[in-house]
This record gives sequence, C-alpha cells and structure tokens, in this order.
Amino acid sequence: MKNILIATGIFEPEIGGPASYAKTLAEKLSADCSVTILTYSPVINFSGDKNRPFRVVRVWSKIPKFVRHLIFFVKTALLVRKSDVVLALNAVSAGAPAVLAAKTAKKKIFVKIVGDAAWERAANNGTTGLLLDDFQKTKKRGLLGLIHRVQLWTCRKADGIIVPSAYLAGVVRGWGISENKIRIIYNGTDFKPAETSREEARNKIGIHGNILLSVGRLVPWKGFRMLIKIMPQLLEINQFFRLVLVGEGPEKKILEAVTKNLGLEKKVYLVGKKSGSELATYLAAADIFILNSGYEGFSHQLLEAMACGVPVITTAVGGNKEIICQGENGFMVKYNDEFNLTEAVKTLWKMPELREQFAEEGKKTARLFSADNMLKETANLLNE
Repeated sequence: MKNILIATGIFEPEIGGPASYAKTLAEKLSADCSVTILTYSPVINFSGDKNRPFRVVRVWSKIPKFVRHLIFFVKTALLVRKSDVVLALNAVSAGAPAVLAAKTAKKKIFVKIVGDAAWERAANNGTTGLLLDDFQKTKKRGLLGLIHRVQLWTCRKADGIIVPSAYLAGVVRGWGISENKIRIIYNGTDFKPAETSREEARNKIGIHGNILLSVGRLVPWKGFRMLIKIMPQLLEINQFFRLVLVGEGPEKKILEAVTKNLGLEKKVYLVGKKSGSELATYLAAADIFILNSGYEGFSHQLLEAMACGVPVITTAVGGNKEIICQGENGFMVKYNDEFNLTEAVKTLWKMPELREQFAEEGKKTARLFSADNMLKETANLLNE
C-alpha cells in the first residue's frame, strides 16, 4: 500500500477550493493508499478528524508566522520519511517546505499551482492594480520578489507540476518551467443541486425578487464593486432585481460602504460565507449567475452554477475561456466592462429562451468536468 502525504495551506473547518480538493482527493485515495494531510489550521483539534479514512496533522496558524512555518517544515520532514509520494497544494507556504523535505529524503513530489502567489499578495494588499497577465511582465522586488523566487524554486525542484487549466500551464511555462513537467488536470465538480423550487429557495434564504448571484472571496479582482455600481442601471431593466454576493474577504467593509452610499441596502445583499448545501440553495434561488472576475485559473464557481442550471455571465479571462463557448452556454464580457455587463444581463433577462439554452448547455458542460475524472487522473499521476 502506497503512503501519500498531502501538504496544504487550508483544510476543514476552513472553506475554500484547496480545502475541498484535499478532502475529496484524500477520501478517494484512501480506498487503496494510506493518506496523511498536513495543514495549517485555525484550530488545534477538530472533531471532524476522528472518523476520517485518513490522518490529519495540524499546525496552529495563530502562532507567529516564522515559527509556524518552521514547525510545518519539521512536521513535513518527519512525515515524508514514511511517505512514498508527496502532493503540495500551493507553491509557497506548503510547497516550499514540502519540496525541501521531499528532496532531502529523496521522495517524489508534485506541486499543484492554481495561481501566482506573488500577484495575489500584491493584489490583496493594494500594491498592484495590474491583472495577472500584465503582472508577469513586471520586475518583482522586496517581499514580492522573495515570494516569486520561492515559487520558482519550488516549481523547478518538484518532480511534476499540476495545473487546472491550459491557461495556467502557459503562466507556469512563462516562469521557465519545462513543459514536460506540467500536467493539466482540469478541476471537476460533484456539486449537488438543491432539490427545491426557485420560490422555495427564495423563501428559505429570505430574499425575494429576481436574484443576480455572484460567489467568491471578497477581493479586488473579483469585480464585486462594479456589480454594485451597475445595480441602478439594472434596476431600470427590472425593478425586482436583487444582487446577492456570497463570500467573505478584505473588501467586505468597502462593498458595504459602496452599497450604502448608493442607497442600495434593500437591493444588494452581502450574505457571507456559506456551506455547500447553503450555496446550493442560493443557486436554486438565482435567475442569473455573474462572475465579473479579472482573474480565474479555473473557476469552481462557474462549474457549480452550471451544474445547478443557472445561466452564467462571466469574463473572458484565464481558464473561463476553456469553460464558456460564447453565446452557447454563457456570455463572456471584458472585466469590469460596465456597459457590456449591463447589456449582457439585459439581453439574457429579455430572452427567456436564451436563459433556458444557457441552463441546459451549462449542465452538459459541468458534466464534462466531473470530480471523478479529476480524481482519477490525479490518483494515476501520484501512483505512477
């Protein structure tokens, strides 16, 4: 039986793509392998760990940064000794210590890249207004330069790189990483739609009207400010539109202030983070799903909306272009394009037959990106 170590930056009880991916992958691999997950964690102990088919080792994330990274490395080094292969789910906080430990122990290691850690840091703290593609052309200095160098070192030393889209494969190649090391394994979803009518779902969430839904971390490049900004124009198209934003993040107070300044407190709802089952209810309540993002490596949110039969409008960036076929299963517009975002909503709202087409074609698209396919390809790679 092969021993597999998965190193990740987040895991349950935290919510996010890497946490969900790690859990699903570990459950799948545990059928034939002995799996351990090593994670940073806001809690030292978690009751949900007791009955899992795999082991979870936690490093408390509330201790000082340098100390917790050192502890993470030591735990990685100890766990690697009993592992045959390692998978790190990011290139810096989990990937760098995992690569160092694996190479020291002469064990095989793969790293999953879902974005550029240096760009995300700069975009989050406001030191760059550039989107990811333009950021790649800039010279990185200071802390950003250090993060970038660590990221490159991790990728160069790893035995293989997993990316969830052809777009991200191109980004990683741009870092000078050999194409032979890169494996594209598309993200998949087994998201289960809520078995409830739209009206029942609206009653359950307590929001009535025609819901325009957007989901994601509340960060600048997700474009939530623009969605709030265009609500007055959208309300001229349909006075019953309600914008619902699901997620948490550093932009929350700013978004609340923009909503208040525009007098949209009864038209725009910031509802916070939701569990998978809760999100399914919000999707069941939605008429249109909008993802106005300046960057997407490969969007789980788009696949989940499509799986639930919600017609989508998104941006022509990153991995979105590998999911959306313009005018067939969704609309794509430029990021933060006020006029064309408004026109896309207007067109879709006034053409119910097009909404039905997007809903049906979207379901077909979501089935192409199944979680089973993703997990099977990943398991095969780790077992090579």
